[in-house]
Amino acid sequence: MYQVFRKVIFLLSAETAHDLTMDALAAAQRLKLISLMPKLTKQKPVTVCGIEFPNAVGLAAGLDKNGDCIDALGAFGFGFIEVGTVTPKPQPGNPQPRCFRIPEKEALINRMGFNNKGVDYLVERVKRSNYEGVIGINIGKNKVTPEDEAINDYLYCLDRVYEHAGYVAVNLSSPNTPGLRNLQFGDNLKNLIKALKDRQQELDKEFDHKPIFIKIAPDLTEEEVADLAAVFNEMKVDGIIATNTTIEREAVEGCKHADEAGGLSGAPVREQSNLVLKQFREQLDESIPIMGVGGIMSAHDAEEKMKFGADLVQIYSGFIYSGPSLVKKIAALLAKI
Repeated sequence: MYQVFRKVIFLLSAETAHDLTMDALAAAQRLKLISLMPKLTKQKPVTVCGIEFPNAVGLAAGLDKNGDCIDALGAFGFGFIEVGTVTPKPQPGNPQPRCFRIPEKEALINRMGFNNKGVDYLVERVKRSNYEGVIGINIGKNKVTPEDEAINDYLYCLDRVYEHAGYVAVNLSSPNTPGLRNLQFGDNLKNLIKALKDRQQELDKEFDHKPIFIKIAPDLTEEEVADLAAVFNEMKVDGIIATNTTIEREAVEGCKHADEAGGLSGAPVREQSNLVLKQFREQLDESIPIMGVGGIMSAHDAEEKMKFGADLVQIYSGFIYSGPSLVKKIAALLAKI
């Protein structure tokens, strides 16, 4: 059934198709149609950072940036949903067109640029949600915020989402906000993590503790992974998300849209994402969990992530290309491990 829907929706531009699909899911929520779908089942619940996830399969950030469709997306069987990336102030993102499919490679390229309605809008949607799984909130900085003031944006968002999030994800690795990836390295990274952990301790006095996950890029050398792992170990981060989209194009060279700027996701990022995941797992303290994301197009791909050291997995492009059935296939396979 989904393959028929995909053939039709793929006739539209990627962003138009996304917007229409999200509008339909939001309408299903308003009309209570999702109540007709099966309840979320616990398929081998996983406890990570003290949180019980109904299953190990999550939706990666970027699909539901504003939290408009949490309940509808949750009805497909996700154990957790990550909304955002959200910024302190609303922003339109980059000029269109800014999202492209490469179907022959099961890939997407996007340069959306953190288009969202702002953190306060998202928080209101999270508060209204009836979703029984875990909600992660992915935070970032506004495009107009200077790099040396980025910490203020992250702290602003952290303050507003902390009470309502299951966990918080910190996006330092999108290639679509100028200067953002510079925050992954050196003193920039240490200063940001310290500021976040200090604020986390303050917020813990008022609210239940919420773990903070750092989302990193796949475009890292082995030396850079070692340096990052050393910082994460030293500063005792709660967890990491490996990985974001890639700026590499070798795997799609010669394809239509391959030269478009932005982050490449889907099957072509799998190998590099797995390599970075494996390297981090070998060098991180055992107490630091990893969410594995990048190139999961089948249940086998998800199983592979777990074998390389992931504690949880997230999908995005695989959900676009394979549809909702992929969620339950992955959950069922991981339940057997």
